[in-house]
Amino acid sequence: MIKTMQAIAMGLALSLAVPLQAADHAEHAVQTEAWRTLRLERLQQPTGWLSLVGLHWIDPGLHSIGRAADNDIVLATGPERLGRIEFRDGTVVFTPAVEAAVTIGDKQVATATTLPPDSSGTVMPVLFNDGRAGFQLIERGGRFALRVRDADAPTRTGFTGIEHYPVDPGWRYEARFEPHPEGRTIEIANVLGTTDAMANPGALVFERDGREFRIEAVDEGGEQLFLIFGDRTNRNETYGAGRFVYVDRPVDGRTVLDFNRAYNPPCAFTAYSTCPLPPPENRLDLAVTAGEKRYHGAKH
Repeated sequence: MIKTMQAIAMGLALSLAVPLQAADHAEHAVQTEAWRTLRLERLQQPTGWLSLVGLHWIDPGLHSIGRAADNDIVLATGPERLGRIEFRDGTVVFTPAVEAAVTIGDKQVATATTLPPDSSGTVMPVLFNDGRAGFQLIERGGRFALRVRDADAPTRTGFTGIEHYPVDPGWRYEARFEPHPEGRTIEIANVLGTTDAMANPGALVFERDGREFRIEAVDEGGEQLFLIFGDRTNRNETYGAGRFVYVDRPVDGRTVLDFNRAYNPPCAFTAYSTCPLPPPENRLDLAVTAGEKRYHGAKH
């Protein structure tokens, strides 16, 4: 029975471009432009990726921290003497200098505080410069680092916008989802040169110009699946290390894959992020002329 079902599934047509009527083309363009606008707003927030000004890996021991050059950890922003960081037995404790006016959460603190690592890199509990700058503790592959942000970072204040390919409904597919056995993972390398085993529930399959393409999906635990892919535009037109796109979780074995929403990873804008790279399985022999183009840098 199972083999019969598999045979039937294999006999079904591969994913095709989602049929859209002429009126739907305009609505698709409107929705895509709205998504792009929201994407730019989030990117340019005071605590967005454009505000990164430092990434400092922490060795075991006690370290002074601040903007002064004689600190053990020298920051690009903040007071000359921000405080001390102690890393022992897998725990990081921050003790702010009294004069640094540091807040953690909504409270000003001047005593030792244990910092929780943030694996997603989205929480910034330690703030200074009247809340305009701060850092968070992140963990990557068993190592800890301080990720520093500043709302006045040149990468943010000099942001020049993102070029896109024209919206094209031909790059919107109803992809077939091919599930993997439960518990399967895929090794995802990052720009730091390390790899992480990430949950890999299955692959999306679509067809273009009579050829079948597959993209392995990563499950981050949210409402969508995460795709990290490279393609033939990476050489000259799009970011060289690939792009990202999210899709809704499949329903009845299918989901919409819209390359018009393909976007640049944070590493396209800053040297202080820890971006994942496309696995070999996701390097498409195809020029995906949709989504965001390569960013050419901030104004100086």
